[in-house]
Amino acid sequence: MSDLFSAADGPASDGPTPAPLQPLAARMRPRSLGEVRGQEEILRPGSPLRRLIEGAGGVAGPLSAILWGPPGTGKTTLAHLVAGAADRDFVELSAVTAGVKDVRAVMDAAIRTRSMYGRQTVLFLDEIHRFTKAQQDALLPGVEDRLVILVAATTENPSFSVIAPLLSRSVLVTLEPLGDDDVAALLDAAVSDERGLRGAVALADDARDHLVAIAGGDARRALTSLEAAAGVATDAGADAISLAHVEQAVARAAVRYDRTGDQHYDVASAFIKSMRGSDVDAALHYLARQLEAGEDPRFIARRIVIAASEDVGMGDPTALQTAVAAMHAVAQIGMPEARIVLAQAVVHLALAPKSNAAYVGINEAIADVRAGLAGPVPPHLRGSGYTPAASRAAGSSGGQQRGGYAYAHDEPEGVAAQQYLPDALDARMADHSYYRPTDRGFEARLQERWTWLRGILRGTRR
Repeated sequence: MSDLFSAADGPASDGPTPAPLQPLAARMRPRSLGEVRGQEEILRPGSPLRRLIEGAGGVAGPLSAILWGPPGTGKTTLAHLVAGAADRDFVELSAVTAGVKDVRAVMDAAIRTRSMYGRQTVLFLDEIHRFTKAQQDALLPGVEDRLVILVAATTENPSFSVIAPLLSRSVLVTLEPLGDDDVAALLDAAVSDERGLRGAVALADDARDHLVAIAGGDARRALTSLEAAAGVATDAGADAISLAHVEQAVARAAVRYDRTGDQHYDVASAFIKSMRGSDVDAALHYLARQLEAGEDPRFIARRIVIAASEDVGMGDPTALQTAVAAMHAVAQIGMPEARIVLAQAVVHLALAPKSNAAYVGINEAIADVRAGLAGPVPPHLRGSGYTPAASRAAGSSGGQQRGGYAYAHDEPEGVAAQQYLPDALDARMADHSYYRPTDRGFEARLQERWTWLRGILRGTRR
């Protein structure tokens, strides 16, 4: 590790030995808006955050901001960029260790700085959700009078973790996880940049892909893993970081899974077929492989919803309820907690009695329609301003009157025996049915009623 981790943040000098280096993620912190990756929406020209960073004035003056997003998306970086505009002072506090006394000390210092030097103070408060209501109340006077520009960061929903008066006095900025392309570009920059690894080692493509996958949109995690892998590679005397070096550094094996290639479809197919085959262990295995490879959990949830109808169907109608609930929950909470919701849905589907009767039924019906077996709707079923009274006036003698619609609710058993299918299908369906219930699960209980209904509807055909 001769020169890989021995350079200071600036050029080398003959002066005293530099202090120990900051972590790679800190050294690679963007120094300007041009170096920020991702977050294009919140940094678009004219946006409140961009104006704050650029030091833009206005009749109202600079607003405070609350940055909400997952770890490693640039909250601290953006706070530093805000501080760098218009010659502002920067004070950083963590809600984990700071208290009301610390906040008041910052406010007092901000008053002196503004009075003596005409400079504003930016207070970056990390993890503001850890502040109690009383501690957050202490921030209000300084924010209200603009003694400080508050830039607060949180990973939790501010609507629940930040008091309303502070929210109303701040701009809420929502940060998203970095895209894979942004993380890959950041890794490449860190390998070659003078502040990073300075080109001392190269980065293999499959190693980069694995770093991107395990980062999950977290730039800090990506750079920390890269730094660890570079150390392993250097200790081994290698001139390039390989996939094996990354796996050894982060103690996490690469999942052979290409989200745009055959592996994506192979694993997804095995996942569906394992649920269909009722092998709950295999289904959970393929779920884990998809999640560990960085697959979008929303994609997985959509596949589960499809399987709930295609493979379980009326064998267990509650499976669709579980699957749809899981899909909505995944969209709301995201990873890593979404894995628990997905696992519950997978277990439900894998263990449920299976029936594809509804799936087969709609496919057969569509095939007949495409084959031209349609025809006009029977006259008594056509829309004609139907009312129960009109039906009764037209006569409802068991549905035998061709010109009148028999209102099912007027029938003794709530079933009106009349022709529902077009003429082109009426005779054919006398001994055929699109929906044929199985004898498994809940559907077995439907068989008796299905048989009884067919006896009424098909046994009295005209």
